[in-house]
Amino acid sequence: MIIKGNKKVINAWAMYDWANSAYSLTITSAIFPIYFTAVTTSNGSRNVLFLGRTFNADSLQTYAISLAFLVIAAINPLLSSIADYSGNKKKFMYFFSTLGAISCASLFFFKGTGSIAVGVFGAMFAAIGYAGSIVFYNAFLPEIAEPVDQDRVSAKGFAMGYIGSSLLLIFNLVMIQFPQLFFDVTGKINELMVATPSLTHESAAQMAKDFYSGPASRISFLSVGIWWFSFAQYTFAYLPNNVYNVKPHGRYIFNGYLELKKVWFELQQNSKLTRFLLSFFFYNMGAQTVMYVAALFGNSELKLKTSVLIMVILIIQFVAIGGAYLFSSLSKRFGNIRALTISIFIWILVAICAYFDDKRFGVDEQAMFILIAVIVGLVMGGLQSLSRSTYSKLLPETIDHASYFSFYDVCDKTGTVLGTFAFGFINELTGSMRNSILMLGSFFLIGIFLLLRVGNSMRKPEDA
Repeated sequence: MIIKGNKKVINAWAMYDWANSAYSLTITSAIFPIYFTAVTTSNGSRNVLFLGRTFNADSLQTYAISLAFLVIAAINPLLSSIADYSGNKKKFMYFFSTLGAISCASLFFFKGTGSIAVGVFGAMFAAIGYAGSIVFYNAFLPEIAEPVDQDRVSAKGFAMGYIGSSLLLIFNLVMIQFPQLFFDVTGKINELMVATPSLTHESAAQMAKDFYSGPASRISFLSVGIWWFSFAQYTFAYLPNNVYNVKPHGRYIFNGYLELKKVWFELQQNSKLTRFLLSFFFYNMGAQTVMYVAALFGNSELKLKTSVLIMVILIIQFVAIGGAYLFSSLSKRFGNIRALTISIFIWILVAICAYFDDKRFGVDEQAMFILIAVIVGLVMGGLQSLSRSTYSKLLPETIDHASYFSFYDVCDKTGTVLGTFAFGFINELTGSMRNSILMLGSFFLIGIFLLLRVGNSMRKPEDA
């Protein structure tokens, strides 16, 4: 059994955020959504054929995310309860981590509509690997850190994730924007000018850059897989597998269902924890959907340049580092619930601004998008970090942390399923993402209303 507060263990735990956040940034937020739209758009049409049905390319991405998180929401409660019962959290975490890394690397082979299945299924299994590993990762928090330190440790993990993923994105961004540093662009320019003598050097240079943007993007997907797998090995080298020395026995699957039943009953006896989970379900539904569709909104709705979108997303990462620590400080001063309330209120303002961000109101859409993105970065890290540590503090005394965090994860993933699906469906139905943004604002309103019923005290009485 390890001693809580061990610096080496905490650093190893936080390093997993450094490893897997490259997926969150490059695959879900920055490069892959833009690349997907680019290689599936033909003659101005955003429609793409997949499994015998024609989809809007943007909506297809959100549907793929929805299905991936639906799968993980369905199987994680069972897996995590078995992990608690058998004492094998780290082994389950390792499996999903490796699945995610390999799936990211497989996107290297996604080149367009001819390999659309590789793109869709690669993205889906990457999401399953990421989401599957996170529930076990989160479950280690109350086992390695004292309650008084959990806000700080949680914030440290998110901060390391933002820094690590940003470093890799910078490398990939340089490769995409300056392909001459990595590819024989001069040779391609000469080839184009020989083939088409009427081309100017400037036109040929732009065509050569566009030609290499595809391979550069695909290499970035490969780099995410390598980065994720490599740095995760440090985590798995030092993170304990069986904190409480649980001795497995009996039939794991059968006992896993019994464990779920027990945790469900215990949740019903803790009204404070139940109220928090319900609130988390709604406000997190809005936040997670925003994170997954921000690049799509900027690219498809506002027609912003790829370079602008990626730079904005990069700025968000660095702002989010400060945001995670800012809201950790606010929680110390005002309490977790009040700090979360402030964060959600800002999210509501963001949704309102995004909906009314229109040239009809004399607004510079690019400038407004950048401003909104900075604000999102500020509250994004704080909302995620505080939500995880608040839930951890509300847990009763138990050794079944993975089972409890599986319920937290179900709220997270089910909300993401509903949010991303609804966003894509409303966009496909109305032809405008702004209507989908309006829907997200309602999720935050419901979440803040329910959160105010939790109360600011972090005491754990059964009916606090």
